[in-house]
Amino acid sequence: MKKIIANREIEVNEEGYLVNFTQWDKEICLCIAEEQCISMTEKHWEVIEYLQDKHQKEEPLSIRGIKKSGVINIKEFYSLFPGGPLKKSTLIAGIPKPKSCI
Repeated sequence: MKKIIANREIEVNEEGYLVNFTQWDKEICLCIAEEQCISMTEKHWEVIEYLQDKHQKEEPLSIRGIKKSGVINIKEFYSLFPGGPLKKSTLIAGIPKPKSCI
């Protein structure tokens, strides 16, 4: 399905995740974050970059992995991305929802 994000037609799945990561850019990111009621800070960007790096290396993502990463502690992760931090952060990062998320 297609969705208009940042005045562009973007391919998304039924949950709103980008189908094609190459369509992602910072403008798209900011629009998705705004839809999720998240104002991006430098720490948000650090997390997004970390998630994208893991995705590009085809490494699985999980809350436990983020905890061990040293990028962010779990309490802060939940604070930055309330209401499902791994789901919301990967949605904003333009990468598929991790298998560890239900």
